[in-house]
Amino acid sequence: MKVLVPVKRVVDYNVKVRVKSDGTGVDIANVKMSMNPFDEIAVEEAVRLKEKGVVTEIVAVSCGITQCQETLRAAMAIGADRAILVETSEELQPLAVAKLLKALVDKEQPQLVILGKQAIDDDCNQTGQMLAALAGLPQATFASKVELGGSAGEGHAHVTREVDGGLETLKVRLPAVITTDLRLNEPRYMTLPNIMKAKKKPMEVIKPSDLGVDVTPRIKTLKVSEPPKRGAGVKVPDVATLVAKLKNEAKVI
Repeated sequence: MKVLVPVKRVVDYNVKVRVKSDGTGVDIANVKMSMNPFDEIAVEEAVRLKEKGVVTEIVAVSCGITQCQETLRAAMAIGADRAILVETSEELQPLAVAKLLKALVDKEQPQLVILGKQAIDDDCNQTGQMLAALAGLPQATFASKVELGGSAGEGHAHVTREVDGGLETLKVRLPAVITTDLRLNEPRYMTLPNIMKAKKKPMEVIKPSDLGVDVTPRIKTLKVSEPPKRGAGVKVPDVATLVAKLKNEAKVI
């Protein structure tokens, strides 16, 4: 079974982002970049499935600038077998990425696509769903547990997902698209030997035009601004005063 794992290069989650002075976006100059944490969970899950003997090949995919090769090397250090970079300097929005991934699904014919439920830079939570719609594949989002084969049955996957009321288990026919949630697993650390091995693993670099996909942005960002600073709290002497303030000033009750 072949698994396709899309990964995105984002500002590291430990970095406090700064908005550019002209409000056109986030300043990423001299900022540490890393793999999107949800995508790292997706790579880890694919590797665990391979270790169980269910998966035979893991293909990591990234779309973006040349530096995305570093992210793909990280995915291969975790355990991906090879990588594909769709290289472009164009601003990539979820629909464009979904179209690129759909073209790669047609080319690679994977039995499963696992990707993070969202990226921590734009928080769109759209690419996986759009890919499933474009490719005509069943989808299971926000996965907290994935089972292939065995109790799931040949050609199916059982996916447990968190919903407001508890847990929901879906059975999807493969090939399918699965998006990962935080509680699916805890990614392993990349060891130095695996980092060195990743440098020798194959990486294919192609252009969007090679896939016949137009990635022209369809949405224009008008302004980016920091959220307003939180105001100071107020101490009240008793419950009656608190209720009065919530009712008359905050108007939340």
